[in-house]
Amino acid sequence: MKLLEERIKQDGRVIGTEVLKVDNFLNHQVDPALMEAMGQEFARLFKDEKIDRILTVESSGIAPAVFTALALNVPMVFARKKQSLTLTDDNYVADVYSFTKQETNHIIVDKRFIQAGERILLIDDFLANGQAVQGMLEIAKAAQAEVVGAGIVIEKTFQKGRALLNEQGLKVESLARIQAFEDGKVIFAEA
Repeated sequence: MKLLEERIKQDGRVIGTEVLKVDNFLNHQVDPALMEAMGQEFARLFKDEKIDRILTVESSGIAPAVFTALALNVPMVFARKKQSLTLTDDNYVADVYSFTKQETNHIIVDKRFIQAGERILLIDDFLANGQAVQGMLEIAKAAQAEVVGAGIVIEKTFQKGRALLNEQGLKVESLARIQAFEDGKVIFAEA
């Protein structure tokens, strides 16, 4: 998605050789026009999948997931990273390791919000090592829902996430694919 690649070039900040900071438009400050365009693109990429619900993980996946759900006219649910007083004990839970934060979180979805037999599309902000998507897959499996694919905003092709998901036969569509970070610049993978 050229619009997203241009925004990454303009506002993304490379930190070291593995981290891209996109807090200007995706995961701190959110550009709603860009999110809308991404939601439309995910809807186009998965239009034939008969999706019942979108699933993401808080917090950076929420904006693109909401706009995808809007474009597909389906509900969106996000897995919470922290237990709260409003969550009952009737939940699906999976552990997810965050590469960026260097910590493991329990992600939690109330069982009322994913039903057996539903066709679920996963949306996530980054695909690096595949841990967030793996956690959402575990939740969908526990719910006896069918995951029809994963929409990824930014994929780092130099990390193992895609290979992990390919091994499981999951359809993955990424809007921007990064091959490397060199001298503080983003090198995009060829389509």
